[in-house]
Amino acid sequence: MRILFPLVLLGLGSMITALDFTIVYVALPQLAREVGFSPHALQWVVSGYAVAFGGFLLLGGRLSDLLGRRRMFVLGLLLYGFASLLGGLAADPGPLIAARALQGLGGAVLMPATLSLVVTMFDEGPARNRAMTVWAVSGASGLSLGALLGGVLTGAFGWQAVFFVNVPPAVAGIVAAFAVLTPDGPRRPGRFDLPGAVTGTAGVTGLVFAVAHGPQWGWTSPGVLGCLAAAVALLAGFVAIEARSRDPLLPPRLLANPHTRAAVGAILVYGLTLQCVPYFLTLHFQEVLGYDAMRSGLAFLGPTLGITAGNLAGERLIPRLGLRGALTAGVLVGAAGTAVLAWSLSADGSYPGLLAGLVGFGLGSGLCFTTMFLMATTGVRPSEQGAVSGLSSTVLQAGSGAGLAVLVAVAGQATGPAEGVTVDGLRSAILVAAAVAAAGVVA
Repeated sequence: MRILFPLVLLGLGSMITALDFTIVYVALPQLAREVGFSPHALQWVVSGYAVAFGGFLLLGGRLSDLLGRRRMFVLGLLLYGFASLLGGLAADPGPLIAARALQGLGGAVLMPATLSLVVTMFDEGPARNRAMTVWAVSGASGLSLGALLGGVLTGAFGWQAVFFVNVPPAVAGIVAAFAVLTPDGPRRPGRFDLPGAVTGTAGVTGLVFAVAHGPQWGWTSPGVLGCLAAAVALLAGFVAIEARSRDPLLPPRLLANPHTRAAVGAILVYGLTLQCVPYFLTLHFQEVLGYDAMRSGLAFLGPTLGITAGNLAGERLIPRLGLRGALTAGVLVGAAGTAVLAWSLSADGSYPGLLAGLVGFGLGSGLCFTTMFLMATTGVRPSEQGAVSGLSSTVLQAGSGAGLAVLVAVAGQATGPAEGVTVDGLRSAILVAAAVAAAGVVA
């Protein structure tokens, strides 16, 4: 019981972070009408969160190492809950977008703190494998719960409810953290790398911003090209600073660890491919099959159960196959399931016809997710677990942003811009994701 309560709390932290990726989506049409968003400005309800979340993950991870993981866990929940309250009370586009950015900042503090707590509280081996399984299952359930809750709450109470619903669990998590998590103690030795924090955070933020807006603005537009150029320059400066810093934000020796290096490659491939598939599933359910928000949320129970089964299977397969074997199996199963799913799409098809592909995609994704984050943290000293958690999360976020932009372009190229969402376009995008994932086994 002494370990169970902290693990349940950390699972709650993982669920809260995942929940917000989907809960707002189904509320967007009503939110646009009642708050007065233009079609162009509405994308910032999503992008405002994504840019802040992706940009500050490295900083959030290092703060956990230096200032204490429980402190950052509590701070992340506090920012998240306060931002959710502001979002629900917002009556104009500007304050709502600001609230979403603050939510993203809270998530960037909360996610690496949660992951590093899971890793440092449990020793490498079966205990850590089980803890990571709980963490991953909680995140997977948050994605589907967000889609379902978004539909139910918006229909019953209005769009404000998708923000207010985050406040009670955030408050409960803060209270529970002081009761069940071990106090951090004094600040850990080491100076704060301000130049690295500024250049790294600004560089990643610029990169995520450019990737998020490339499809809308055009990849050759001055705004996107300017952001990309600035991001590359800042990240080059970040690498130079980290190589010379006595207390770097991202210690270069982390990538000298073969486990971390291989895991970063696998996480990037996963973000570019399998992480993007639920977006196209949402389009298929709502735009092609005509599901409403609640039915779309229920439809995600299929892949969620598959992901949960994959998470649980990882705990048993890793001791038998090793991290590399289990990760390879996860990518292959996920790629095969995604390919089957692509060929199962049909404008007049039924949900049962998708189940084989949904389950295969879910099993592979669940097995990959648990294994690649375990691999990333293997052999890393406890004082740097926050940094490696921030690095892993940043790569996943940047990869999924870039992958989604490319795959959306693939879907549009297959159908033409005037045709909107079609089965052919969705199938092309999902097949490309499957092919790239299969090729990524090399990583």
